[in-house]
Amino acid sequence: MDPLHLRSAGTSLLMSFDSGEAEVIHWGADLGSTLPDLAVLGAPIPHSAIDATVPAGLLPQASSSWRGRPALRGHRFADGVAGLDFSARLRVVTGAAEGNSAAIVQSDPDAGLTVSSSLMLHDGGLLELRHTVTNDGITPYQLDELATVLPVAPDAVELLDLTGRWCRERHPQRRPIQQGTWVRTGRHGRTGHDSSLLFAAGTAGFGNRHGKVWATHLAWSGNHEQFADSIADGRTMIGGSELLGPAEVILEPGASHTTPALFAAYSGRGLDGISEAFYSWFRSRPHHVLPAAATATNPGKPRPVVLNTWEAVYFDHNLPTLIELADSAAELGVERFVLDDGWFRGRRDDHAGLGDWYVDESLWPHGLTPLIDAVTSRGMEFGLWVEPEMVNLDSDIARAHPEWIVGPASLSHKDGGRLPLEWRNQHVIDLVNPEAWQYIFDRVDALLRENNISYLKWDQNRDLLEHGHAGRSSVHEQTLAAYRLFDELKKAHPGVEIESCSSGGARVDLGILERTDRIWASDCNDALERQTIQRWTGLVVPPELVGGHVGPTTSHTTGRTHDLSFRAITALFGHFGMEWDVRQVTGGEREELKRFIGLYKEHRDLIHSGRMVRADVADGSLMLHGVVAPVAGSAGPAPGTTAALFALVSTRTSFAEQAGRITIPGLEPDRAYRVEAIFPAPVDADYAHTFTQVQPPAWLADGAVAGGRFLAEVGLPMPNLNPEHALVLRFTAQ
Repeated sequence: MDPLHLRSAGTSLLMSFDSGEAEVIHWGADLGSTLPDLAVLGAPIPHSAIDATVPAGLLPQASSSWRGRPALRGHRFADGVAGLDFSARLRVVTGAAEGNSAAIVQSDPDAGLTVSSSLMLHDGGLLELRHTVTNDGITPYQLDELATVLPVAPDAVELLDLTGRWCRERHPQRRPIQQGTWVRTGRHGRTGHDSSLLFAAGTAGFGNRHGKVWATHLAWSGNHEQFADSIADGRTMIGGSELLGPAEVILEPGASHTTPALFAAYSGRGLDGISEAFYSWFRSRPHHVLPAAATATNPGKPRPVVLNTWEAVYFDHNLPTLIELADSAAELGVERFVLDDGWFRGRRDDHAGLGDWYVDESLWPHGLTPLIDAVTSRGMEFGLWVEPEMVNLDSDIARAHPEWIVGPASLSHKDGGRLPLEWRNQHVIDLVNPEAWQYIFDRVDALLRENNISYLKWDQNRDLLEHGHAGRSSVHEQTLAAYRLFDELKKAHPGVEIESCSSGGARVDLGILERTDRIWASDCNDALERQTIQRWTGLVVPPELVGGHVGPTTSHTTGRTHDLSFRAITALFGHFGMEWDVRQVTGGEREELKRFIGLYKEHRDLIHSGRMVRADVADGSLMLHGVVAPVAGSAGPAPGTTAALFALVSTRTSFAEQAGRITIPGLEPDRAYRVEAIFPAPVDADYAHTFTQVQPPAWLADGAVAGGRFLAEVGLPMPNLNPEHALVLRFTAQ
C-alpha cells in the first residue's frame, strides 16, 4: 500500500503501511511534494532486543513489541472467563486519502476487533484525529482505554503543560522530556481547574515566537489523561484519552465506541504558530459567532458589551435595584445584561433551590417580564444564569425525586444509598436517567420559550466525584448526556447563545466549545491574575470566545486593588464586559469607562479576527501582546486603517531602572506604521498613576512612524510603567 501524505499550511503528516500497521513516519514541517523511497528509514536492530523493527503505530500495540504505553487496552468475557483477547494484533485492511482527510481501518479477526481511524488536516494546519473500535466478536468486550497518539521529532526535548486551581486556572509548567511517561490525569468528572488545555513538546527553550512545537488537545469534558511517552529507543509519543471508570464501556457484539477528537498542531515558529492553527479552525466553523464566519444561515454579530449582575448585587434581587443597574449600564453603552444566580424558587443563598428552575414568585410576582422589558427597552439583550446539571438537597425536586441524585450506590439516599460529599452545598443530577434529563430539558426549554432570553450563563459548580448511575460508574454517560442537553436546547432555540461557566474555568475544552458560544475563563476578576489566565487560555481559544470582565476596584477573590485602566485593558483582549455595580462609578472614572467601552466597540472586529501576537520579552516583569489584522493581499492594510493593537503590561517591579527598547513582532516588515498610545490618555483619571518617570520617551506624546522591520528588530523605548499597570498601543498603516 502506498504511503499516505496529508499537507496543509506548512504541516505534513506522512504515514506508511509497510509494517502491516498504519505508522506515522512524520508529523511536523511540510515535506514538499517529492518523497524518497521510505525504505531509507529502515532502522537498525540493537542487541538484546526484539528481532524486528518495531513500528510506532498510529495505534501502538504490544503485539508489535511496542514497549511504551499501548493505545488499546481491554479484554473479552467468554464462558465466565475474563481477560481474553487482551493483546490485539491490528493490521491494516484499508487506507485511503481524499484531499486532506484520510480513513484507515485496522483489524484483528482472531481477537474480533476492528479500529477505524479518521484524520483531517484542516486548512490552517490543525490535525483532527479520532478512532472507533468495534466488537466483531460474539462475546462482550470491555474497553479500558483507546488513546490517540502522535510521534514527535527527536529534537523535542522539553514539555510544557498547564495546571491551576479555582481562580488561578491555566498556569504553565515546564520539564525536560526524559525516559518514561509523564501523565496529566483529570478525575474531576469535568475538565478541571488544573487541566492542561494544551500538551506541548518542543525544542529546547521554545517560546512565543521561536522554536519548533508539537501540541495536542483532547476535546472532552469528562475524565481524561494527557501524556508524553518516551521509550528507551529514543522515540517519544504525545497524546490523550478519555479516562474510563470501571466497566464504563462494555461493547456488546456489533457495538462500537468512538474516542473524543484529539486536535494536534505543529509550529516551526513557537507557540504563536500553534495558536494560529487553532484560531483558524475555530473561525472556519459554520456556527462561529462572528461576522468573519458569516453564512446565509449564520449572519454573525459583533461580541456585545456585557454587564453581569453577580458582583453588583449577588443574591440580593429586587426589581427597582436591577432596573437602576440596567439604566446605568445602558447609559455606559452596555449591550447585554445578564441576571446571575438568585432568581429561582427558594434561592436566597447557595444552600437551596438548585433544581427548582421556576421563577421565584415571592421575588418576581409578575415573573421576569418586567425586568426583561426594562432591559430590552433600553436596547440591551437579556441573559440569565442557570446551573441545570446540579441540585441542592433543600429543593422541591430533590424531595420529590431522590433517585435522580447521583451517588455511588444503586439505591437512592432516601433508601439507604450513600451520597458523595457535598461541594458548595450541592450534588449532581443524574442526566443518564431519562426522566431526570427530560425534566431538566423541559424546564430550561420553558424558560427560553416563555421569556425573551438571548443568552444563558450555564454554570457547573462542582466536580463529579463518586459519580454513578444504578450503582455503576457513569462519568462517560453523564458527559454525553450533558452534551445532548446542550445540543437539543440549541436545536430548539438556535438564536440563544450559551456561555460555559464551571466554577469559572473548570470546563474549558473543544468538546464543550463545540456546543457553546464562549467560556468564562475564571471566577477571578483580579486583573493581575487574569493576565496569566487569559494569556494561556488564549493559547488555544480565540479571544472572542473568552469572557473577560472589569470587576470592582478591589477584587472580591484576592483583595487586590487596581486602577480602572489596568482592569479594562486586561478585559479588552477577550469578549469584554463588566461585573460591577456600575451605579457607583461616577465623575472622571465614569467618563474613562465610557471612553474605554467606545474603544472596545471601535476595535472589537480587529481583536476578534486578527492574529494573536505574543512577544518574547527579556524582562520578566513586562508582557507585550496584541492582535494584528489579517492581511487580505500582498499590498497589506489600507493606509489609515488600524493594523494592530498591543498592550504593554507591567506585572511587577523590574530589575532595570527603565523599560528600555522593546521590539514589536508580527507587523509587515516593509510597511510603515504610526504608533501611538491610546489608553489611558492624559484625559483619563488613571493616567498619572500609570507611569513612574520624570520624562516619557520622545514618541509617547505625539506618536511616531516606523517600519515593521525596524519595530521588530530595533523596537521603541517604552515608558516606565508602575507595577500592575498597562498601556494600549495602536498601529495605523501608513
